[in-house]
Amino acid sequence: MDTLILAALIAAGLYALNAREQRRRIALLGRHLSNYQIEKLMENLLEGYLRALGEKDEARREQIWQLLITTEQQLAEQFQRFSADFSKVEPQRARVSRLPVALPFALQLFPGASFDLRQALAIHAQGIARGVRNESGLSARDKAYTLTAELLLMQHTCHWFCKSKAIASARMLARHRTPHAQLVDSVSPETRRAYRALVEA
Repeated sequence: MDTLILAALIAAGLYALNAREQRRRIALLGRHLSNYQIEKLMENLLEGYLRALGEKDEARREQIWQLLITTEQQLAEQFQRFSADFSKVEPQRARVSRLPVALPFALQLFPGASFDLRQALAIHAQGIARGVRNESGLSARDKAYTLTAELLLMQHTCHWFCKSKAIASARMLARHRTPHAQLVDSVSPETRRAYRALVEA
């Protein structure tokens, strides 16, 4: 019985430490995001893509694609500014554990098993901007597909920072029915190379 009580106390302590650290991370990211309309623009854009893809009339579909260009540009510009703003955060506060689950003091105990969120956000900013510019000359449909992947992978990174990789991947699967590996495969080759080099190093 004493062993069970001790185990329960340890588990409760670990949970409390994890919860406190996660609240700090959420507050840090939220404080920087609050200066921008990134989440709203992203929501509008993804809804617009679905509307365009579901439109049967070609002229109407083309009209929707054209209307979304402004939203794409605003989102890319705001995310570039957000990334530049977050780059000023102290390095130790921007570390993200590569361990699949959240553990208290993981960054202190396993400093090599982490990456810098500031670098990840810069990669995402470049990927989003590149997708909006459509440097590869993709069709509107393929551009929307790639840019959606860029945005969802960025969202996964933010959830990973706030919670853990496992929780971020579970959320992505539950909300968008998309595995993390599929997101990585669906972004531009430039984003994929830079992202893997950072998070899988």
